[in-house]
Amino acid sequence: MSVQITIRNVPREVRDQIAARAAARGQSMQEYLRGELVRLVANPSVDEWLKGVRARKRAMKNRVTTEEILRARDADRK
Repeated sequence: MSVQITIRNVPREVRDQIAARAAARGQSMQEYLRGELVRLVANPSVDEWLKGVRARKRAMKNRVTTEEILRARDADRK
């Protein structure tokens, strides 16, 4: 089910740029903006991504120290 969204007080320059991008794709502004909104939420925000990384890090049983990583890296160079 779709809903309507209204955005007020958009600067004229922004509106003009959106109109130009939509026209370049052969789309209406509505079609263009709908696609951009869908694309925007298709990937997590930086905050959501960091939250997931931190949760996975907490869930890991083994901890590798910086020193262990550097030792392993240097061992391959000898």
